[in-house]
Amino acid sequence: MNENHFDYIVIGGGSGGYAAARTAREVCERVAIVDGANELGGLCILKGCMPSKTLLYSAEVLHLAQQEKAFGLSIPKAAIDMPALHERKLRTIAEFADYRKEQLESDRFTLFRSKASFVDSKTIELEDGTKLTADHFMIATGSTVASPAIPGLNEAPFWTSDDILDLDLLPEKIIVLGGGIVACELAQFLRRIGSEVIQIQRSPHILKEASPEASNVIEAQFRKEGIELYTSTQLEKIEHDEKGFRATFSQGKKSHTVEAPYLLNALGRNPATEGLNLKAAGVNLRASGHIECNAEQQTSNPKIYACGDVAGPHEIVHVAIMQGEVAGRHATGRSVDAVNYDTLLGVTFTDPQIGQVGLNEEQLKKRGIDYISADYPFDDHGKSILMEAKAGYVKVLAERSTGTILGAECVSKDGGELIHAMAVAVTLKATAADLLKVHWYHPTLSEIWSYPLEDIADEV
Repeated sequence: MNENHFDYIVIGGGSGGYAAARTAREVCERVAIVDGANELGGLCILKGCMPSKTLLYSAEVLHLAQQEKAFGLSIPKAAIDMPALHERKLRTIAEFADYRKEQLESDRFTLFRSKASFVDSKTIELEDGTKLTADHFMIATGSTVASPAIPGLNEAPFWTSDDILDLDLLPEKIIVLGGGIVACELAQFLRRIGSEVIQIQRSPHILKEASPEASNVIEAQFRKEGIELYTSTQLEKIEHDEKGFRATFSQGKKSHTVEAPYLLNALGRNPATEGLNLKAAGVNLRASGHIECNAEQQTSNPKIYACGDVAGPHEIVHVAIMQGEVAGRHATGRSVDAVNYDTLLGVTFTDPQIGQVGLNEEQLKKRGIDYISADYPFDDHGKSILMEAKAGYVKVLAERSTGTILGAECVSKDGGELIHAMAVAVTLKATAADLLKVHWYHPTLSEIWSYPLEDIADEV
């Protein structure tokens, strides 16, 4: 037996890569994982979902404590303890990271702690010169922070999301470049722990992947909390000296210059393909830089698959896992259902949160689908009123002829939890009439869904 030949080799041991390896291992004896990161675990556990949501939740608790008078309470002092917050985050993610490390290092897999590059369509080379071959490969290398060609940016010692998530001090003032999910979640976190925050976004709205209505709610909340938010801007230059950072940008015909000791570059991420030598493997890239894949996650080389951030089209952990499982099954000759992006679920962990599932109005119009839209605000809902969580709304989109739920949006306190009721409906093709048979308990936040559902059922 050739010890350097495997049934399946996965490059990248994050959530998507591990899902692919685990799925392939169900039927293959020789599965290898190649991971050259400093720590095992992947972006979600180490530098993404788990540390960020740990910090965001602590900031939310602090924010609620500081609103004590609204709840009829007296809390003399509620303040951040950055070293303690940092230690709590480390303890929390260590549990997840240790478990993933244990899985990757188990005798089910052969683990190589190295980076890899393709030599040809069926061979990779490790950093020490070792060559490995396989019947099938999975590329799951994730993404890296994007650094656009803005004059002065790449010469400045900016922070990335990694740096924010590893803070054990309170930055007194910071400029945040970007208005995507990461930028917005971290901007609000920083403001709530006590930083002055200046946020600069190129598009007319932050969170441009959400609906304009959802973005408006979050923008209003950000400004209410004291974030100095600029939208519809054009960044002109970044300067840095011993005093800190200066960002110069235009907004319409007006020019602005803002200053702060720190600057966060949250202008997006790029697929991590550098160094893989994909050309030698016959693997093509899309114009976006993502690896080109078919519905089964096969690349232009049918023996090589890709999943997660490096493949797109959605950089979401549960999607990466689903893609990895699809690829693992397909490569091992088993039946497989491709990921259905028409039932896509997304959550933005600002406060209020944004939960979205299924098709949005723009997609429905583009496809020529006749639909009904119904919504209801949280400022007229019992549980949200008593919780002082009145910002936001729910919206349901349904096929006009049948009342089948096609999409939904929830902007609210814990909207990421509430949206799952509609995620089940969209996935199982339930109608508004079906959902009105549910016991919607009073008083709960969830019962708000019954109001737009009743409107839809009346109109069908």
